[in-house]
Amino acid sequence: MSAWLDALERRSPQSRIVPGLERVATVAERLAIGPGRRPVITIGGTNGKGSVVAMCESMLVAAGHRPLAYTSPHVHAFAERMRIGGVMASESAIVESLEAVEAARAGVDLTYFEHITLAAMVLGMDSDVDAWLLEVGLGGRLDAVNVVDADIAIITSIGLDHADWLGSTRSAIGREKAGIARAGRPVIVGEPRPPSGLLEALHERGARIFRPGRHWAARRRGSCSLRPAALPGDWQLRNAACAAAALALLEERLPVDASAMARGLRGVCLPGRFERFDCGTEVIVDVAHNPHAARGLARMLEPSEGRSVAVFSALADKDVTGIARPLQHCFDAWFVASSAGDRGQSGQVLASRVRRASVTGRVETVESVAAALQRALAECGQGDRIVVFGSFRTVAEAWPLIKQHL
Repeated sequence: MSAWLDALERRSPQSRIVPGLERVATVAERLAIGPGRRPVITIGGTNGKGSVVAMCESMLVAAGHRPLAYTSPHVHAFAERMRIGGVMASESAIVESLEAVEAARAGVDLTYFEHITLAAMVLGMDSDVDAWLLEVGLGGRLDAVNVVDADIAIITSIGLDHADWLGSTRSAIGREKAGIARAGRPVIVGEPRPPSGLLEALHERGARIFRPGRHWAARRRGSCSLRPAALPGDWQLRNAACAAAALALLEERLPVDASAMARGLRGVCLPGRFERFDCGTEVIVDVAHNPHAARGLARMLEPSEGRSVAVFSALADKDVTGIARPLQHCFDAWFVASSAGDRGQSGQVLASRVRRASVTGRVETVESVAAALQRALAECGQGDRIVVFGSFRTVAEAWPLIKQHL
């Protein structure tokens, strides 16, 4: 599979984005892409998409169903992106799906993301699954997953990210994300205070809007609760409610009783979401990569008696100062590492952007995430904590060293 992915990367780097669904729709038509009678839940939003996919998946599996779950990006292995019945698809099955898309492409220019999205859908058609869970990559209206009509759309949250593509206001971004909704079909809005642009666009599309506090609610008390070690954070309670509301709307087609919901929510697991490890020093890893997610991370970081150290790296197009600002008083030191790839940025530039947030801890530049984590581990001891964050890639690059210290 690695040879296939390398070839895709050479043809179209992962960072390449080409707006429009026409090319994807052309290849999808050649492949006769469609879920058949399987219900489709499409999940969009700035943050929380992967968590909601994982929650829906876990509850469905607990109820005896076998969903296709398509997410991106991955943390440890590419196959995390395509799961069947809660289990990563085999490399051979993924390769067969990639090959099917290549054969149907016949010269049509597909980006990396578009190619693997269609491959996931081919996998979903060829596998014995009873639902499709599709995570939007970027935006919604023009995202490759939107080539398939959603029976239920979920829009988890609206924050400022990917402004060059989606717009510089929450309302503009909300309008783009509303594009996954379909006329007459439910759309679950996770935001307690959604931007006007999102609601206007959903009304224009004729979607049936389900909002928190009006049609569903997330409360701390009740028969279903997330165990603290799984996906902690108040926003995860809201994500869980979004997932449960979607499955409740599909009850006749995909029955999931309260017991299965509770088991599914207790058992949900997702790499890189405030994961904690004991490496002699507590190490927390989180894929927070925009200001909205950074505010959530800051709320999770309770005051520590020991030292708190950040290991941080981010892509060049991210609002690094906006990410650092809600965390400005959380760390005694920041080890800022260069990021690699065509969207990479030097540690020096990233560090200067961190300093603009007026962080109270010292800021040092380090060559790589691994070297930054090594420095942090050398400085910290029992009772201290290290927080690794900034991107999926940052978490992935830290993982080998974390494993060595477990």
